[in-house]
Amino acid sequence: MEGANKTAVSEFILLGLSTIEDHLQAFIFLLLFIMYLVTLLGNTLVIFIVWVDHRLHTPMYFFISNFSFLEILFTSVTNPKMLLNFITDRKTINFAMCMAQSYFYFAVGATEFAILMVMSFDRYVAICCPLQYVTIMRPRLCVQLVLGSWVGGFSVISLHMVMMSKLRFCGPNVINHFFCDSTPLFQLSCVDTHLIQKMDAILLSTIMFSSLCLTMVSYSCLLFSILRIPSTVGRKKAFATCTSHLMVVSLAYGSCIFMYARPVTGYALDLNKGVAVLNTILTPFLNPFIYTFRNKNVKLALRDAINHRIAKLSPIF
Repeated sequence: MEGANKTAVSEFILLGLSTIEDHLQAFIFLLLFIMYLVTLLGNTLVIFIVWVDHRLHTPMYFFISNFSFLEILFTSVTNPKMLLNFITDRKTINFAMCMAQSYFYFAVGATEFAILMVMSFDRYVAICCPLQYVTIMRPRLCVQLVLGSWVGGFSVISLHMVMMSKLRFCGPNVINHFFCDSTPLFQLSCVDTHLIQKMDAILLSTIMFSSLCLTMVSYSCLLFSILRIPSTVGRKKAFATCTSHLMVVSLAYGSCIFMYARPVTGYALDLNKGVAVLNTILTPFLNPFIYTFRNKNVKLALRDAINHRIAKLSPIF
């Protein structure tokens, strides 16, 4: 009854990265802004190259281009608002936008986990069943796997939002984060969140560890298959293909497990913010370089695209 008499919160204040010393604020803003632009341009370039070059019209690059699109969405859910808060005194976000940001952050993240799992399956089939690869990884199956990842990711996070809808905010409205993450929202709620936090932690942990286990099963089978390859050159080529995938898997899962699979007590929100920067800014920034720009086929396709563009422009000059 007491909670019902309190005024409901209509907006939140995002503290962002305000703990950074004042003389470093401009430098950090410029660094994050450049990283965000490079992330957008790099991942867009990956999608464009895969789309225009017929040599990259294979399941692996189809999945990579989808992952790049997800990375653009993922970083754009949180970064524009965070960057805006660096240059404006008004650091508020209304309640509806806050809930929408939280939903898309977790939904896109869950979809990325599903795509990573699909990509590990694709590499498993390519290396362990090379003769059946074309038969198994047909275009229709590839589209179904991607659609299933999107629908599954956005649907399962709806359960997370059902739990978030149980929260009531009627007191302090300052979020010690640069986006509407679930942990600081739980701390601001004026209702008992103990059970909701436990259920939410179980849900998020199930999403992370189930997809991680399936991904690691694929890579474990891959490892045993690679070790049986008699040719040293063949083993190196197979390892090179999987190494970049495992780097992205490690970055994505490592940061999320640290933030959401720990016990709900004793959270250090400033530490969580630092890890969230890795998750929302650094990983999407590195994705084009890890997955594609160090890949021979992509570099060849990019070089041919640039040469073709130069050839078209040369008559003008």
